[in-house]
Amino acid sequence: MTRRASALVGAVLVALAGGLAPSQAQTTPASALTAEQDHQLMLDRLKIKALRPGVDGYNSAAPNFVNQDEAKAGPFSLLPDPLAFPDGRPVATPDDWWKRRRPELVELFSREEHGRVPKHTPAVRWRIVSEKHDVRNGVAVLERRLAGDLDNRAYPAVSVSLDLLLVTPEGKGRRPLVLEFGFPDGAPWMKGRPAPPGPDWRDLVLARGWGYAILDPTSVQPDNGAGLSRGVIGLVNHGRPRAPDDWGALRAWAWGAGRVLDFLATDPAVDDRRVAIEGLSRYGKAALVTMAYDQRFAAGLVASSGEGGAKLHRRKRGEQLENLAASGEYHWMAGNFLRYAGPLTVDDLPVDAHELIALCAPRPLFISVGNDQADGWVDSRGMFMAAVAAGPVYRLLGARDLGVTAFPEPLTLVADGELAFRQHEGGHTPGPNWPYFLDFASRYLERP
Repeated sequence: MTRRASALVGAVLVALAGGLAPSQAQTTPASALTAEQDHQLMLDRLKIKALRPGVDGYNSAAPNFVNQDEAKAGPFSLLPDPLAFPDGRPVATPDDWWKRRRPELVELFSREEHGRVPKHTPAVRWRIVSEKHDVRNGVAVLERRLAGDLDNRAYPAVSVSLDLLLVTPEGKGRRPLVLEFGFPDGAPWMKGRPAPPGPDWRDLVLARGWGYAILDPTSVQPDNGAGLSRGVIGLVNHGRPRAPDDWGALRAWAWGAGRVLDFLATDPAVDDRRVAIEGLSRYGKAALVTMAYDQRFAAGLVASSGEGGAKLHRRKRGEQLENLAASGEYHWMAGNFLRYAGPLTVDDLPVDAHELIALCAPRPLFISVGNDQADGWVDSRGMFMAAVAAGPVYRLLGARDLGVTAFPEPLTLVADGELAFRQHEGGHTPGPNWPYFLDFASRYLERP
């Protein structure tokens, strides 16, 4: 770290410790912190001297090369029981779940993994940026681009505007809709590349008479540690670094999806009670977090979400908790989560991914993943195991679980209940599973 960077971090630490008056602390140039500096700031605040390194997914000669050997994967310790109170008593009734156990799990995930949403968040004012009537794949649609401007009068130095594309069939009344965490103008890394083979998911959705929307999550909160002084997190914190239990980007993106749903409730073209959420990879994590915390979403497609998503933390295969705690990904999580990469371990974590899935119950959730050869980093078996372990909560609430416990062969659809799973052969993409998800979701979204 350079002398200037050390001085900058030191100045922010003094501000956090109360050594500066509030007005002075607000002028501390936190926005100049790099991800590495902000990461170190959180480690210092938590009194963590060092973190264990994550696994290496590229260099097979590295001593910490990612494990792909199922015999070494585990989990080798007991998973936390979602249907047991802290004193060991069983959660025996749905009333026990809704009134006591579910709030306990929400508190644990909020404090230890995803961070807390502030009590007071900025109001969002939506405006139409552009609007046109069009025909897409034979379907007449109304296409709108909207901006959701956050009230920043309390801290004008940070401006945030949610970027949303909304496409609905003409003359259909209030219809189901699929909301994707994605990029309205297409993913930047796909510019100049040919479209993937097969039908476009948007055309499949419109063919059913549903609408779709795409929210750019980075318009809610930047996807890097340096951006924590910006976006909705930076706006609420007035540019200052986070406290250890403040929300991370995953929770902020989920909050943004909730504000979209607020708007959809006012739109005569959309039935806000029949809105599904979808995301891939880090945005698959966000889709699962959205479903877990916001019970208004009716269904979810969680694609290749891996560690921090539907994969069991306690699995020693694919990406590991320590990777999430490093400076490239820590911003997704609460600061407190870093403690489990040093000095604590994953076995000290009081929750695991099966309980995050359980928070979605009894609503339908489809877990999608590519095969191990092309999508091994996300650990398909670890996500399947988490879905199996969430099953008792679904059953307690009168819903159906996966119905199987043996890991299915690739291309096998498991979708008889409210939990669904399919491993396709298309790699790190939800593409091949879209038709299966839409068939699955239609059982619920097309009900009166």
